[in-house]
Amino acid sequence: MAIAPRMELRQGQGLVMTPQLQQAIKLLQMSTVELAVYVEQELERNPVLERVDDVEDYGIEDVPDIDPREAGPVSDGPQELCANGEGPDPHAEAALDASYEDVHSDADMPASEAIGSTVDWSKAGEGRGGFEDLDDFESRLTQTVSLRDHLESQAVLAFSSPVDRMVASYLIDHVDDAGYLRADMTEVAERLGIDHEALELVVQTLQTFDPTGVCARSVEECLAAQLKERDRHDPAMEALLANLPLLARHDLKSLYDICGVDGADLADMIAEIRALTPKPGATFGSAESSAIIPDVFVREGPMGTWLIELNSDTLPRVLVNNAYAESVSRQARSQDERSYLAEAQADANWLVKSLDQRARTILKVAKEIVRQQDGFLTYGVAHLRPLILKDVARAIEMHESTVSRVTSNKFISTPRGVFELKYFFTTAIHASDGGESHSAEAVRHRIKSLIDGEMVEAPLSDDRIVEILRETGVDIARRTVAKYREALRIPSSVQRRRTISRVG
Repeated sequence: MAIAPRMELRQGQGLVMTPQLQQAIKLLQMSTVELAVYVEQELERNPVLERVDDVEDYGIEDVPDIDPREAGPVSDGPQELCANGEGPDPHAEAALDASYEDVHSDADMPASEAIGSTVDWSKAGEGRGGFEDLDDFESRLTQTVSLRDHLESQAVLAFSSPVDRMVASYLIDHVDDAGYLRADMTEVAERLGIDHEALELVVQTLQTFDPTGVCARSVEECLAAQLKERDRHDPAMEALLANLPLLARHDLKSLYDICGVDGADLADMIAEIRALTPKPGATFGSAESSAIIPDVFVREGPMGTWLIELNSDTLPRVLVNNAYAESVSRQARSQDERSYLAEAQADANWLVKSLDQRARTILKVAKEIVRQQDGFLTYGVAHLRPLILKDVARAIEMHESTVSRVTSNKFISTPRGVFELKYFFTTAIHASDGGESHSAEAVRHRIKSLIDGEMVEAPLSDDRIVEILRETGVDIARRTVAKYREALRIPSSVQRRRTISRVG
């Protein structure tokens, strides 16, 4: 067969990632700060795009009081205003939704098939979505890690429970530049709806993080953690730490009597303390801290309802100045100038519609999360319901990846604190009677409550805990109980019995 150039007509199907679609997906997963920076860049780049300060706010959604045992369909959300002050464009909404679904339906395909052969790669470096948006290697090397980021990265590995991660993240936000935890434990326990013992377990885990001594609540606690790591925390050293004011006043005579040591030993102990680091967080420098800005507010309404409202301060207020675009277009002297203005006007229109779609999608997802986790908001962590991305996606008729993008880097302010939306997703444990599933976090809480209330002389075994839980409708295996017990740092019944025997 001779090899020669020839023309063929082939019919194929592929997904084209247009710059507009890339922009819509990019906006959906942006945080509040990233979105503000992006919109500011677009305002500088696009001459027909303008900022508006007097656009009406998005509305408030009143969620009725819902019985946790009910699982009914979700009603449509309210009709919010577009960012340009007009009502939502149904055609634009349908186009965006269809675009999202097209992308998500091919999410598991290979990259070459998902993108398709119709993409013009000759323009890959031009405009939005090009290679200039990627961070260069040198910029990644020069990025500094703050103390909060360092602690958060360790918390992801140290806490398997979303609730514990939620509590840990809340406490990490109260760690100052020196590395000390500045929070009232009583107030934190009341706000989050957990008992002091569970909160103390989270604090103790945080105090095992690097650098040693971080998350301490006092200088004594910080120095004690460092001494324990060096195996130098004996009763004499503990007495010295409890009387640091005497050491500051150089009252050595009183320290001799309190610590029960002679002059040489006391001198060695003081030298060891001076070698410690009283500010473990100072090694990370004083990073500029930015407050978390909630994207959604939730507050109690009348008759057991919850009111959900988008944070209007985080919504970019922009519009398209069509009059200016038409005026300049009439004065254009070449086809290139008219094409540039037409493209700028189209980009501005799409940006406004994308911002509106983003806001309404966040509100819709937040509404469903509040509906599902009504028990947590009302009663606390023990009533956290099992929830996965698929549950929310099915209820609001969107794809899981859309829900995943919405819940990343988005925060919701509730009466129990400010949390990231993704923290409300937990695994489920099936009910033994075929009823509603139970949240893994609620089961952990019940296991801890059972052990806390057990008789001292007869600790509950894992098998007995399984029997008690199954009697209350929780279908759980013994190895799962053991795993949850170990995650709570609770010894086995044999170890607890031996501890009691030694104490006795």
